[in-house]
Amino acid sequence: MQWSPLARRECRTVLTSKGAWILTALIVLWGFRPTYTGWNAIGQNITIGYIQLGVNLLLPIGALLLTYQSLIGERTTGSIKFLIALPLKRTQILLGKSVGRFAGIGAIVGVAVLLISIIGVVEHGTFAVLPFVGVVLATALLLAALVSLGVLLSTAVDSTVSAAASVLGYIFVTLFWSTVVSKVYTAITGVPVDPYDAPASGPLFFALRLTPDGAYNVLTNWLLGVGNSAEQFHTVYTKLAPGQFINAFVVEAAFESGTAPWYLHPALSIVILLTWIAVPMALSRRVFNNGDVL
Repeated sequence: MQWSPLARRECRTVLTSKGAWILTALIVLWGFRPTYTGWNAIGQNITIGYIQLGVNLLLPIGALLLTYQSLIGERTTGSIKFLIALPLKRTQILLGKSVGRFAGIGAIVGVAVLLISIIGVVEHGTFAVLPFVGVVLATALLLAALVSLGVLLSTAVDSTVSAAASVLGYIFVTLFWSTVVSKVYTAITGVPVDPYDAPASGPLFFALRLTPDGAYNVLTNWLLGVGNSAEQFHTVYTKLAPGQFINAFVVEAAFESGTAPWYLHPALSIVILLTWIAVPMALSRRVFNNGDVL
């Protein structure tokens, strides 16, 4: 593979970055949050839940910050001239950049997952293997989607400032995604959305899981067996517990049993994540192949 040396270079760039290893530490520190609610929700599998907690917030921020300069940085410094002089097609350059960044960030996330697992086993004992493997694979899908998005941002903008602003804008929107969706839904339908007692609307709940992190939560909650929601696992458990009344969107709390639309099945979150991988990569290829990279 002609692009493999470029991929190795990109991987080394990530692994020698201080920010990458700070991300590892933050995922472990943010993820390991023992609570009685978490234990009641999934028992000894709470160790797997720690992975969801650590990854859900910090991986989107970290992955985008470690990816958004992948191409715009080359253009800013002028090294893009040497890159395109290599015997590589532009599509191969994109592939090398993406695979290298994915491998580098995947390695540091793997270290974080390993540390969380060790701490969890020491604190709580062993956990179920199949849900753990499923959550790890879901995390890999989320990372691939974020790398694909980061490469697109790096390809489409014309300065590092614009790329950084795009990253911050994406993070801001996804942090308040449920609020955005609720307001848009109300504006279109005229139906007010109360997260304490959400309407049984398929389009509303589907829109809530359209972000990469939302789809990731839906998928990992399904693997953990807590419920169908883009919220974190302990929040889903609390929402569904008898006598609880909290601000959260959970399918089982809004729909009567067996009435939820088919497109809210958690397995379809895999399709959403795959779409987040394929569409940005296709757009990146189109922009990079047709545009003036200098």
